[in-house]
Parts: sequence; structure tokens; C-alpha cells
Amino acid sequence: MTSPWFFLLIAGLLEIGWAIGLKYTQGFTRPLASSLTVLAMIASFYFLAQALKVIPVGTGYAVWTGIGAVGTAILGIVLFSESTALPRLACIGLIVAGIIGLKLTSA
Repeated sequence: MTSPWFFLLIAGLLEIGWAIGLKYTQGFTRPLASSLTVLAMIASFYFLAQALKVIPVGTGYAVWTGIGAVGTAILGIVLFSESTALPRLACIGLIVAGIIGLKLTSA
């Protein structure tokens, strides 16, 4: 059996994919980008649902959104030249610390 935490990781990575994908859809006017984004959304929710069969919903949802937020922020820096100001990076680090804390304190 595959670990629910692995499913949650996959769900979070797919969330990054669809969040970044939204930028490329140009308001859902580009069919290929739009289709790939919607598929990533569906797959992300599927893997989240599988993980939540075992992981408490509060923990799972927080980790899922945390992975998505951190990954999307990092890719925003890399792909779209978004700010790398120290306070922004520190806040991203706090999200990572929260994700790790939730994982370590989960039964």
C-alpha cells in the first residue's frame, strides 16, 4: 500500500502545477494550457482525497496548501521574476517550518 503522505506530496506537487498553469491559461483562453491545468486540478484533488482517508483533514489540508504555496512562490520567483525580498523569503520559510511541524506531530 502506498503511504498517504506520498499521496499528499503528489497532491501538493500537482497543486503547484495547476497554480502555475493558471498563469499560462491567460484566463482560460488557451485551450492546451487550460486543459492541462484542469487535469492537474482534478489529479491534485484525487490524491488529496486518497491521503485524507488516513491523514486528519486539518493536517492534510494544511500540508497540501503549504506545499502548493511554497512551491508556487518559489516558481514565481524563478519563472516570473517575483520578489526575493528577505521578509518574503522568511515567510516562505515559516510555511515550510509549519509543514514539517505538522508532519512530525501527526500520529
